[in-house]
Amino acid sequence: MKIHNKKKYLSFLKFKRDFQKYGLEKARSYELILHWLNNRLSRNQFLVLSGILVGCTAGLAGVILKTLVHNIHYFITNKVHFEYQILFYIVFPFLGIVLTTMIVLTLFKGQDRKGIGAILYEIAQNSSIVASVKMYSQVIQSAVTVGLGGSAGLESPIAVTGAAIGSNYAQTYRLNYKERTLLLAAGATAGIASAFNAPIAGIMFAFEILLTGVVFTDFIPLVVAAVCGSLLSRILLQEDVLFRFYTRDAFNYKNVPYYLILGIVTGLYARYFVIISQKVEHFIKGLQLSRMRKAMFGGAVLSLLCVLFPPLFGEGYETVKAFTNGDTHSIIENSFFRYFEIGEWTIIIFLVLILLLKAFATSFTIFSGGNGGNFAPSLFAGGTLGYLFALVCQHIGFEDVPVTNLVLVGMAGAMSGVLYAPLTAIFLIAESSFGYDLFIPLMIVSVMSYLIAKWFSPISPELKSLADEGKIFTNKHDKNLLFALRTEDFIDKYSQTIPENASVSELFELVKNGNKNIFAIVDENRKLKGVLTLDDIRPYLFNKEFDASQSVINIMKAPPAALHPDNRPLDILQTFDDTGVWNLPVVNENNDFIGFISKSSILMSYRQLLKEYSD
Repeated sequence: MKIHNKKKYLSFLKFKRDFQKYGLEKARSYELILHWLNNRLSRNQFLVLSGILVGCTAGLAGVILKTLVHNIHYFITNKVHFEYQILFYIVFPFLGIVLTTMIVLTLFKGQDRKGIGAILYEIAQNSSIVASVKMYSQVIQSAVTVGLGGSAGLESPIAVTGAAIGSNYAQTYRLNYKERTLLLAAGATAGIASAFNAPIAGIMFAFEILLTGVVFTDFIPLVVAAVCGSLLSRILLQEDVLFRFYTRDAFNYKNVPYYLILGIVTGLYARYFVIISQKVEHFIKGLQLSRMRKAMFGGAVLSLLCVLFPPLFGEGYETVKAFTNGDTHSIIENSFFRYFEIGEWTIIIFLVLILLLKAFATSFTIFSGGNGGNFAPSLFAGGTLGYLFALVCQHIGFEDVPVTNLVLVGMAGAMSGVLYAPLTAIFLIAESSFGYDLFIPLMIVSVMSYLIAKWFSPISPELKSLADEGKIFTNKHDKNLLFALRTEDFIDKYSQTIPENASVSELFELVKNGNKNIFAIVDENRKLKGVLTLDDIRPYLFNKEFDASQSVINIMKAPPAALHPDNRPLDILQTFDDTGVWNLPVVNENNDFIGFISKSSILMSYRQLLKEYSD
């Protein structure tokens, strides 16, 4: 009983300290209540409450962004005559990228790290601490870019915004790393769930992409966050804004060959998409232009593409819905192809060009200064590819081709191959089309596309450079822990040194009065010349006939290897294994001695980190 009362008293003192720290004049009433609840509720209870609050906030951010962009697109594409639309297609995409770059340079001081890779980096390298500015910066930038016609998606910015909301919420209430990561993922989950009104897909997105390499047993906050985000989307978004497909065909096992071929085709197209994306990124980075000039160049290219092929304008979901309704002619009517005789080959050529150019339009949008992601572009391209495949099959002479189903599973296939997220793609399309009976074709196409993508590159090309540098987690959990360690934390900067012109007797005195078992021999400029260990010194220390007046240079040894401050702990451990020693010197690029690193210190930190991650 006394222990229970003591805990309650300590809880009260903590609440009082928090109250005094925030100050009455700065405190928000809801924060005081949540601080009090944090002290009163159990860990699981508070995490569930946190999942609800983070989910509602992130879901609301997603709803606001989707509504804003939808209204801009609706005005341009439905309220304006075709001739005026051409003017808009010339001006708006260009203006969107240029304005976004101006906003980044002026309001956000040039910091434009974007995309899912940025969140994965924060999880692995920054203890899941996301800057508070990302709670609104991504919304502003993506609304300007995509709202004015950028050929990208809103889902990645929404996910980043939700992740920032979850992370900052956890920081406010001083939650630990695992809880912070969990709420970060919950925010991103709610954002995806609100964008597509697909809670299960949001959860799959968190597990497949964000929480790769992170072990969790408590996923209830993810579930409640996804439900909250999806409910807000269903309640607040208009029917025409929702990512919904109501027309489809019943699954027939006789159509399996269509899905097998489409799985291969979408996998190859996904590879084409990521290769073009990489080449455009390298091309833009290689331009000797200022950021503003790069934005103007990319905006001009995007505007030209949108004028020639209006379906490339914006996210493109309305075009995919038109495919499922069989309303292709309305799409062509808004382009220059309207002046040609619209036949089967006209439509096929039009769709082929859209598919080939979509990768360029998206890449120029994102890498020249805009803000957006590959969610919507991959879904648009997959739906277009599925519809094109169906038309070709019909043109060849096949009957009873499941056109709508091929559009739907094509979206899942392309998304799976581009984002390396087959489960997210399967559940996203199943939830969005109420097509749970399509699970078999969805799994066939998504898995085949994913395997083809993995055959070309085991890790998503978008994240490969970060993974190779050890800046994000992968499925190799042991390496994830080593990548989380920092080399500078293991350098003993108080290592003992002795000048190269010192005598052995001076070294003996250093051994008697010091507490180290390894010594660095340096010159007058502190450049490393050699090393000595206690094992090296012991034979001379007890040899009475040894001349101790001679220089230490005569008995020192060259180190078996030298480390550098920028070496990763994983590489350092490999060096220890190769040399068979337990201590190695660290030098800079000029061979200046910095200190020693002990293999045992790295292994002890690894063990401690493993224990924390396993709790």
